[in-house]
Amino acid sequence: MAWGTTYLVTTELLPPGRPLTAAVLRALPAGLLLLAITRTLPRGAWWWRSAVLGTLNIGAFFAFLFIAAYRLPGGVAATIGAIQPLVVGLLAARVLGESLTRQRLVAGAAGIVGVALLVLQADGRLDAIGIAAAVGGVLSMACGIVLTKKWGQPERPLVTTPLITTSLITTSLITTAWQLIAGGTFLLPLALVAEGLPSQPLTGQNLVGYGYLALIGAALAYTLWFRGIAALPVGSITFLSLLSPVVAVLGGWAVLHQSLGGGQIVGVAIVLTAVLVVTLHTTPGVGRGPKRRVGPHDRGRKRSPITASR
Repeated sequence: MAWGTTYLVTTELLPPGRPLTAAVLRALPAGLLLLAITRTLPRGAWWWRSAVLGTLNIGAFFAFLFIAAYRLPGGVAATIGAIQPLVVGLLAARVLGESLTRQRLVAGAAGIVGVALLVLQADGRLDAIGIAAAVGGVLSMACGIVLTKKWGQPERPLVTTPLITTSLITTSLITTAWQLIAGGTFLLPLALVAEGLPSQPLTGQNLVGYGYLALIGAALAYTLWFRGIAALPVGSITFLSLLSPVVAVLGGWAVLHQSLGGGQIVGVAIVLTAVLVVTLHTTPGVGRGPKRRVGPHDRGRKRSPITASR
């Protein structure tokens, strides 16, 4: 939902025509801030793993996203992006051994239809490079999500810092810092080549917009996202990404007074239903090994609330 506010913030607060600059200023400062808080550098294999994950989840994904945004109507790009839950489900079944149920397939198809009703316009033009970029963005982030789950998270270090208590420095916070820095570093030369340095000084409004995207849209949102990937089956959590176009359209209606037609309302209902069906019926313990059989010695034994809830 935080990512869904990006459209509103970009159009209302940021200078026009500099999407890659916005991506760099969204990712790199947020990553450096989290690194200053956690004071933890990668070790061993996490140097190259962070570079790969940061490029897939943030750097390459943002680059593909903005190419698609320039060459395709927003509705077409968003509809192609809606196939991500199905792509992640297929990859997770192959790489992680998660089950790809009929329920997820139906919900994924419904999500695509819902997003299309929500954002697709009849006059949308098609562009081969734009479509390729949109598909590339889906594949990039899908691979990043599955690899993030497969590789897990680094061990939590014992650090002391005056900025934050040790108990709040989680592995999700640490890996988010590494990936944001890797992604921002990947995007920086692209932004300089494609857009160059800003020709005009940033206004206070621009700084507020960039600050919001860095703190809320990157530092907070990605920390929560990677925490969710670590805790839940990725085949179901990616359905939450369908909430982004819903929030974007509703934000445009509520703040910018854009029209909201009957078809869009139906699209919102379909998307929310698909998300709820998958997230409320996710099988506990998917990808955590086979379920232990209950033997005769277990009968009658009282289970703790924590064990029972799993």
